[in-house]
Amino acid sequence: MHILVILNDELDPPGLIGQAIFEREGYYDSLNPHQGYHSTAPHQPAALPDSPGPYDALVVMGGPQDSWDDAGHPAFPPIRALIAAFHAAGRPVLGVCLGAQLMAQAFGAEARRMERLEVGMVPLVRTPAGRADPLLGRLAAEPVFMQWHQDTFDLPPGAELLLSGDDCPNQAFRLGDTAYGFQCHFEVTADIVREWLRYNHQDLGRRRPDVLAAFESQLRSHLRQSRRDAEALIDGWLDLVEARRAGGH
Repeated sequence: MHILVILNDELDPPGLIGQAIFEREGYYDSLNPHQGYHSTAPHQPAALPDSPGPYDALVVMGGPQDSWDDAGHPAFPPIRALIAAFHAAGRPVLGVCLGAQLMAQAFGAEARRMERLEVGMVPLVRTPAGRADPLLGRLAAEPVFMQWHQDTFDLPPGAELLLSGDDCPNQAFRLGDTAYGFQCHFEVTADIVREWLRYNHQDLGRRRPDVLAAFESQLRSHLRQSRRDAEALIDGWLDLVEARRAGGH
């Protein structure tokens, strides 16, 4: 199993997704096509392939950018084109946060700003389609996942809404059988989230002091079950990748 992971920010690694790939004795190549986002050292942006090539699946991770800012982030149009190319080839695509917004745009929908930052461990509701979905059917009735975003996406034509939340209704969608986009950060570990908090402590204290005050207690209360749900979801998606791979895509 050989998967391409697009990093939009060095602080948004694949986390539990990457761990699960290795546990299945697969491997992934990670590419960051942007310059300077939380990099530990100056680097040249990695060139994106223009087709799926040898890859069995594509994962597009999150980042602080606005998905509609193509002028500021010229890698966005080729990322969208690559998402569309994987989907057209029948190879699974998984988008997380910014990655889901780019996916929605690649399939004809729009992304936009929300009224306020959604952050912290937030309970979500599975829709009827989500309860019937082969991936999300494995989750708790009301899964609680990490949120850290102020942008959202509209549903692409033909997509099914799988997860919904009070402040951000569109939390997860599926298009066809192989393309999944998640606004929530199901992939995080405690270390990843605490690194986000370290970088954003002052901003979070200014914009959402209520969340900052309860941050550690939220992690203690919800992260264990969140991880179980995330691992079930990721296993389901990797089952899909392996099935498509065995079938010659």
